[in-house]
Amino acid sequence: MSKSEGAVAKRFLLINYEFPPLGGGAGNATMHTARELARQGHDVRVLSSRFRGQPRNETVDGYHIRRIPVMRGAVERCSVFEMLTFMLSSGTGVLSVTRGWRPDLTIAYFGIPGGPAAWWLRLIRGVPYVVSLRGGDVPGMQPQQLRRQHQLTAPFIRFLWRRATAVVANSAGLADMARKADLQTQISIIPSGVDTAVYCPPARSEAPNGRLLYVGRLSFEKGLDVLLEALSTLKELDWTLKIVGDGPELAALTAQAQQLGLAGRVEFSGWCERAALPAAYQGADGFVFPSRAEGLPNALLEAMACGLPVVATQVSGSEDIVVDGENGCLVPAEDAAALAAGIRELLESRKGYGPAARKHVQKHFCWEAAAAAYARLAPRP
Repeated sequence: MSKSEGAVAKRFLLINYEFPPLGGGAGNATMHTARELARQGHDVRVLSSRFRGQPRNETVDGYHIRRIPVMRGAVERCSVFEMLTFMLSSGTGVLSVTRGWRPDLTIAYFGIPGGPAAWWLRLIRGVPYVVSLRGGDVPGMQPQQLRRQHQLTAPFIRFLWRRATAVVANSAGLADMARKADLQTQISIIPSGVDTAVYCPPARSEAPNGRLLYVGRLSFEKGLDVLLEALSTLKELDWTLKIVGDGPELAALTAQAQQLGLAGRVEFSGWCERAALPAAYQGADGFVFPSRAEGLPNALLEAMACGLPVVATQVSGSEDIVVDGENGCLVPAEDAAALAAGIRELLESRKGYGPAARKHVQKHFCWEAAAAAYARLAPRP
C-alpha cells in the first residue's frame, strides 16, 4: 500500500449486491475503487453477496471482502426478489462487518439495494454514508422496464438520498435525471475509470476485416434488437458481429438474427470471465454500443482503452465518453438507419478514431482520481 504524501488514512465500507465475478459494471467499479483506496493507504472492507462456493471472508489486493448469504441463481443477472434478499441480509451484515471496526464512511452502490444497509448503519452506529448512483436505481431511468418499481420505491429512494452525506452519479446525464427525481438533493459526479494497463491495444496489428464486437447484458435497454435490424441492411459489406454477454433477451435476439438472415454472421458467445475480456476487445476491429439508456458504460470505456473505433448511441453516459467525430461516432438511440450509417462509416472509411479514443480515456477516466474523490467525501478527523 502507498499513501499519498500528507493524506490521512481512513476506513471505508463499500456495499454492493454485486462484486466480481457477479454482475457487470457497478461490481467492477466497486472492485477497482476498493483496490485503489487500499493502494492509497486506506483501510477498506467490502460487503457483497455470497454466491455458491465463494468464501465468506477473503482478503485481496489489500482490502477485505465479507460475503453474506443471499438467494441468487445466476452470475450475470439478479431478479428483484434476489435483490430483496440482499437488502434483508445486509442489515445484519453491516453490523457484523463493523463489529470492532468503525468505518469513517460507507459507500453504498445503488440507492436500492445498497442504500438501506448504509442508512441502518448510520442510524445504529452513526457512520455517514454516500450513495453512488449507477443507473437503474434512479427514478426515470429505463421507464419501459422500471416505471412500476420506481413508482413504488421513489419515496424511499428520496428518503435515503436526503440522509446521505453525498449523492454521486457516474455521468452528467444520470446526475440530471437524479436532480429531476429529487429537487432537494444535491448531486455531484464521480465518473468511473478503466485500467488502461490491462485494457490496451493488441501488441500486433492485423489488417482489419470487419470484426464487430458488443460486450454487455442482453437486455431491452441495451438496444441489441435495433443493432440487428441495422446490420440486416448492411449485408453487402464484409462484417461479423460477436456478442459477449448473457441476459433475458438472448432467446429473442437469437430468433431475430435467424429471421433477419444474420445467423451465420452473428455469434452469441455467452458470458465471459473478466480476465478474458481484454483479449475479446483486442480481437475486434470495431465496437458497437446501441443502448437506449446508460449510467456510465464500462464496456465502452474498455473498448476505447483498447483503441477500438466505436459507434454508440446518444444517451446519458455514452455522451460523457464519446466525442462525436473526434474519438468515435454517436447516433440517435432507437434509430436503426442512423446506426447502420455509423457502422457503414466505421467499416468503409476506417477513420482513425481508435488512438484518439484511447488517449481520451487515459486522460479523463482514471480509477486513481475516482477513488481519491470518494476519499475526500469522508469527514475529517
